[in-house]
Amino acid sequence: MAPKKKVVQEKPILLGRPGNNLKSGIVGLANVGKSTFFQAITRCPLGNPANYPFATIEPEEARVIVPSSRFNKLVDIYKPKSEVPAYMTIYDIAGLTKGAHAGEGLGNNFLANIRAVDAIFQVVRCFEDADIIHINDEVNPAADLEIVHDELRLKDIEFATKHLEGIDKITKRGGQSLEVKQKKEEAELVKKIIQLLEDGGRVANQKWTTKEVEIINSMFLLTAKPTIYLVNLSERDYVRKKNKHLLKIKEWVDAHSPGDLIVPISVSLEEKLAGMETDDERDAYCKELGAQSALPKIIVSMRQKLDLISFFTGGPDEVREWTIRRWYTAPQAAGTIHTDLERTFILAQVIKYDDLIEYGDEKSVQAAGKLMQKGKDYFVEDGDIIFVKAADGKAR
Repeated sequence: MAPKKKVVQEKPILLGRPGNNLKSGIVGLANVGKSTFFQAITRCPLGNPANYPFATIEPEEARVIVPSSRFNKLVDIYKPKSEVPAYMTIYDIAGLTKGAHAGEGLGNNFLANIRAVDAIFQVVRCFEDADIIHINDEVNPAADLEIVHDELRLKDIEFATKHLEGIDKITKRGGQSLEVKQKKEEAELVKKIIQLLEDGGRVANQKWTTKEVEIINSMFLLTAKPTIYLVNLSERDYVRKKNKHLLKIKEWVDAHSPGDLIVPISVSLEEKLAGMETDDERDAYCKELGAQSALPKIIVSMRQKLDLISFFTGGPDEVREWTIRRWYTAPQAAGTIHTDLERTFILAQVIKYDDLIEYGDEKSVQAAGKLMQKGKDYFVEDGDIIFVKAADGKAR
């Protein structure tokens, strides 16, 4: 009998940029708590956020440490000289107003900044505070969601229409060339996208084929970006897990952005916790309240939205958590450690995190036959601990 052919798992094309240094932008109307949330999640003081629209003009940027119990456990096992956790890059983007797609307020600048990020934290105001003005004079989260949704959608219609005009210039030449055929197929997809947007839909919440994803990624559409909705509650409502607007928000997201995550948060509580000096002080305050910070869940959830996973390198010198996109091959993952390693890659020695925890150390894992040798076609899995061997005689 002829030997069975090896089944090679096909790598899908993901919506969005292919890299692993992906950025998340904080988006919403003015005075909903965006800049205060940015300060809390990044522990990066910007001064007192101003109580008026357009207080933030140029986007602020900071890196956030990704909470990781696995990283902490590996540090306990290896006891390294150096510890390098994973990070996520966060942007605080200027507040949006109705008419932004047509250039109202800071509209063009705002939308350009959103186009530059890979995912969106949309902050929705659900708290009443007479000292913090609402840009529309009332707290109405569903209406706020509709404004942001419409502005991104209308701008995408503009982007898609211009893209279609460029395609039409090629298809009008006629002929049966491969380029003309491909452009005619692309034109049909873009018309489908325009109709979806005109009907109130978002590109990110639809199912697309691999070929369609390739085209969509080239268009850099705003509604193609994964979104997590952060419902900003008062501290009291956050602790008691009640607010009169929550049901309407869920109904709106189910209708307009199905499948996307809604995370309740109290920015005022997070600001208070960020101002405390020690973790013990923060833990004691949370225990007294009977509530926990929402920040770890928010960071981890966005990584999942962006199809980001972690692999680790470990030893007595350093434990490091590396961030890659799902479906990276072993050579690509090695390339995040050092670009030369992707080019000179020979193989990767892989230990599963659970196996290391079970057996206690690398020697015991190897003795149990759990140390795996993986080649160039291996897709790295979340939690892999990797030791790379390269052609230059070096191993990392």
